[in-house]
Amino acid sequence: MEQNRLIFHIDVNSAFLSWESVDRLEKDPEALDLRTIPSAVGGDEKARHGIVLAKSIPAKKYGITTGEPLVHALKKCPDLKIVPPHFDTYIRKSRQLMDILSDYTPDIEKFSIDEAFLDMTSTIHLFGPPLTVANQIRERVAKELGFTVNIGIAPNKLLAKMASDFKKPDMCHTLFSHEIEKKMWPLPIGELFFVGHSARKKMKSIGIHTIGELAACNVSYLKHLLGEKYAILIHNYACGIDHEPVEEREPLNKGYGNSTTLSRDIDDLEAACQVLLSLCETVGARLRQDRVLCDCVCVEIKDWDFHSQSHQMTLNNPTDSTSIIYETACKLIKDFWDKTPLRLIGVRTTKITDEGYCQLNLFESEQSRKRKEMEKAVDTIRNKFGTDSVKRASFLKEDSIVDHVSGKEKHYH
Repeated sequence: MEQNRLIFHIDVNSAFLSWESVDRLEKDPEALDLRTIPSAVGGDEKARHGIVLAKSIPAKKYGITTGEPLVHALKKCPDLKIVPPHFDTYIRKSRQLMDILSDYTPDIEKFSIDEAFLDMTSTIHLFGPPLTVANQIRERVAKELGFTVNIGIAPNKLLAKMASDFKKPDMCHTLFSHEIEKKMWPLPIGELFFVGHSARKKMKSIGIHTIGELAACNVSYLKHLLGEKYAILIHNYACGIDHEPVEEREPLNKGYGNSTTLSRDIDDLEAACQVLLSLCETVGARLRQDRVLCDCVCVEIKDWDFHSQSHQMTLNNPTDSTSIIYETACKLIKDFWDKTPLRLIGVRTTKITDEGYCQLNLFESEQSRKRKEMEKAVDTIRNKFGTDSVKRASFLKEDSIVDHVSGKEKHYH
């Protein structure tokens, strides 16, 4: 059945840098095109965000990489032109791109601000052969919007994304099942989607260097090395198997959620769980304040190389308990994180229902009832005497990476 699907993955080439260049040229046609010189979009060099967010192709030739500190980039190329980011511009350009893509199919999943999946299965017959249609989209974007994209064409999302990462910029590539052995399996293991630094290191230690070698490896052996769920997932990916549908993703700010950019990258589970607890404090309190319950918990992470991942879990019963949300979040991150250093962690709860319409749990334990009473008591004390009036003991250490209630100024009322 999967062979009958047709998925496009659209990826903007050096998105922030391209959009910055286009915006400047729209305002002044005589302006210098940043794409033609060593340039980078970055932030304040003195702040945490003083890193390269995007770089031009000429800058790449100096060895400048996305995510590295600006001071390091300037050592490699002293003449590097650095411009600050303008996110309002990027959001506008992203919307313009989505408007063009919507001409080809209603089934669009906006994967990030500069990426989208299109399910072309039901509409491709209206436009022509897949590669012809992809090139038509690519040329329209360049002509109408002034920037370039890569497009991957495949029978599923994973292969489409892999294909769009082939030779850049401004190109279309296919990766159908019969092409996997030739086009994907010779690639280094680190180029497989969802394989981070830590997993790559572990696999290299046992002689797995290419995607093809991972595909040929016994899954039961991988489970011992990487954990069951993650091992099965990336082995399927190496074999080109992915059944995920193209579907509209829920906006990050919908429902009840919180995220934080970390003051330093973390790579151990204990520190990650402490961050999750800090986030869950505000999420749980907001659910209780609004007298609503959630039925699903999602954890989102972004690593040092700006790769984003998310996993979610449906609960057995709707809840507003900080403890239950936290325990679920810890299970999730343990299952899908490969210990690649993290820069951002987020928690959000979805499938929100009014607690008045929730069926009473007749088998609720005494421990559960006491936990509910405790959490409501803590909410009352914090609302009356301030958020810092009650802290969990685990946040009393001086070197805690986050405050005991993350984003309390914004999220706690």
